[in-house]
Amino acid sequence: MLPFPLRSTFIAALAASAVFAGTAVLTGGAIAQAAPPAARLAATVVKLDGNRLEATDGSGKPVSLSLAQDARITAVATAAPDEIKPGSFIGSAAVPGPDGTLTALEVHVFPPSMRGTGEGHRPWGTDPNASMTNGTVGDLVVANGRTMTVKYGEGGVQTIVVPPDVPIVTIDRGDRTLLVPGAHIVAFYARGEDGTMTASRLTVGKDRTVPPM
Repeated sequence: MLPFPLRSTFIAALAASAVFAGTAVLTGGAIAQAAPPAARLAATVVKLDGNRLEATDGSGKPVSLSLAQDARITAVATAAPDEIKPGSFIGSAAVPGPDGTLTALEVHVFPPSMRGTGEGHRPWGTDPNASMTNGTVGDLVVANGRTMTVKYGEGGVQTIVVPPDVPIVTIDRGDRTLLVPGAHIVAFYARGEDGTMTASRLTVGKDRTVPPM
């Protein structure tokens, strides 16, 4: 399991992808440096009633969220390693290994409809060594994990090693039908003056997947 700051920045990348996926130009993680809502909450859905989402947090405490009318929802599902293949558009949070080669912390695989989301290579999160790379898989070597080249922009390329135990997920646009009892979520919310927690973005695990946070 990843240290909390890196896991948190990764899930922020996923949520940012959902926010910008519906725009004319998909920039996702590239713009995700803009400040997200002030707080995030990992929880499990109890029920959805209109715009009111009842859930329990990690300690089992009941929480109630109000969903913004235009709340963006991202679906995350556990993926098999062979989802990473030449031509796939992926994103990977990574840190340099002992030899300087980037070692993936987590990998998310985008569907064709979200190709281009956040394309590029940039610093990421609070760890000065961490980076986020979104691009197209080129060369791929499968041996004790995966070693891949990720190409982006005008000639940009990074080599990233994906160890066998690194979480791999698919990411796609989602909707409120995913908010069924027992679904694991990460909610990005703001608290109003009256104490109401209003979520503008949700990452939802499909088929009981726990979003990597």
